[in-house]
Amino acid sequence: MTTVSQATYKALYSKKGKGKAKTQRKRRGVKVESVGESTLAQQLKALKIEFEREFQFCESRKWRSDFHITGTKLLIEVEGGIWSGGRHTRGKGYLGDMEKYNEATALSYQLLRFSTEQVKSGFAVKKIEQVLEGK
Repeated sequence: MTTVSQATYKALYSKKGKGKAKTQRKRRGVKVESVGESTLAQQLKALKIEFEREFQFCESRKWRSDFHITGTKLLIEVEGGIWSGGRHTRGKGYLGDMEKYNEATALSYQLLRFSTEQVKSGFAVKKIEQVLEGK
């Protein structure tokens, strides 16, 4: 029988650096920026479309939209985790999103929702431009 030090064991059998990268988790009170959100922010800046992040559109609730296009009533949501069983596709999260989106509509906001893939492909920013141009 051979003995192995704890350091050697960790070096040989640790899952560090192997497999999929750990997903970012939201810490209490701290929002972790998604790839889709950061990509869309860069695209909007490149087109000189002014926006506000984490816009609170409802006075009576703490709901926030990922993006608000300044000078309009246009809200944009980037939905993450749609293929991984994330919050937006599970029952409770899906119902909560429906309530939030319905309230935004009731407050006369126009809401566009995009997946991370749609943002990365450029589809989202093209659609935003179309809506802003009134097409």
